[in-house]
Formats: sequence, structure tokens, C-alpha cells
Amino acid sequence: MPTNNASDHIVSSFTDELNALAQTIAEMGGQVEVAIENGTKALLKLDRELADLTIIADQRIDDMQRKIDDMCVSIIARRQPMASDLRAIVTAIHVANDLERVGDMAKQLARRSLKLEGINLQPTFYNGVKNMTALVLRQLKDALDAYANRDAAASVEVCNRDDEVDAMHTSLFRELLTYMLEDPRNITTCTHLLFCAKNLERIGDHATNIAERAYYLQTGKQLTADVQELHRTQIKA
Repeated sequence: MPTNNASDHIVSSFTDELNALAQTIAEMGGQVEVAIENGTKALLKLDRELADLTIIADQRIDDMQRKIDDMCVSIIARRQPMASDLRAIVTAIHVANDLERVGDMAKQLARRSLKLEGINLQPTFYNGVKNMTALVLRQLKDALDAYANRDAAASVEVCNRDDEVDAMHTSLFRELLTYMLEDPRNITTCTHLLFCAKNLERIGDHATNIAERAYYLQTGKQLTADVQELHRTQIKA
């Protein structure tokens, strides 16, 4: 049988690996947040250099996802974790996948800016995109914080706010459609912005996914509509 010192060392080493995994997820989340900000700035300012940098940065995000997958597979193979430890590792895989998809959405925003190059964007056209970006960035940040802190209540709050993202997307869709109907010359610009709005809406969905996974990580249960409604009721009370 191993000595107490050997057993303590194994436990400590395992904890270090889990902490390193959590830190890597946090780093990936930070890179994704920057990618969204840069992708949107490239779009609104039609900044080709920033767009190119954002597109290139997506490769680093993809590399981090692969690194996290490798870390998780290695830990499972060597440690054979159970219960909450296994839940943490599986959740990390899912969160990394959501972050990778968000990185793809940021890259698409940057690529869309290249298609708008040479077009003068009126402030009325891009204000909605700018506001929606701020909203989904808050959603993503709060979801990642809930995941890092294992805060089930904060997870529910993020999920409850997803309706705000959907409502803003619907409003922006109608606004851009109105501009297109008013003047056919707006069709090209507004069509590109409609695709951008859809990308932002999907980022909001991935933020909700991360929040749901954070809830599962802490409670071991799936976040249901009943739990969300109960949480809304408790807040109003």
C-alpha cells in the first residue's frame, strides 16, 4: 500500500491538474472575448488590419480547444476520476467546444467586414450591432464567471437573460429590414449586417450553453425551465 505521503502527493498532483485545466479554460475564454471585441470593431470601423488579426487569432483559439481536449483525455486515462471530478472534466470539454464555436462567430464578423470594405456605414446602421455585441459580451463574461466560481444561481440568471438577446436580435432584424425597404441601395450593407446579427445571436446561445453547463457542474443536475421560472419568481419576491 502507498504511504500517506505518496497518497497525499497523488491527490495534490490531481488537484494541480484540475486547476491547470480550469486555468486553461479561463485563458481560452479571455481570448474569445477579445476576438468578439476585435471582430466587431473591425466590422464597425471597416478595419482590414484588425480583421486579419482576428481571423489569424482564431487559430490560437482552435489550438487551445485541442489542448483542453488532450488534457481531459489524459486526466481521464491516468486518473480514472469519478463523481464531481469526472463531471468537471466532461464539462470542461463541452465549455471548450462552445468557446471554439464562439471564436468561429467572431471570425465570421471579421470576415464580413472585408466584404463591406469601401462602403460608408451610417451610424444608424451599426448602432444596433454595437449594442447587441455589448449584450452578448456581458452574457459570455457572466457565464464564464459562473463556470469558474461554480455559481448555480448566477448560471440561472444568465440563462434567464437569453430572452433579451433574442429580443434585441428580432428588433435589429426588423430595423435593418426597414432600411432595406426604404432604399434599395441599403440592401447589400444591411444584408451583411443581418448575418452579423445572427452570429451575435448564436454567441448568446453558446453563452447560455456555458451557463447551463456551469449549473450542471455545481449541482449535478440539468437546468430545466421549471428551475429558471422558480428563480425568476424568487428574484421578484
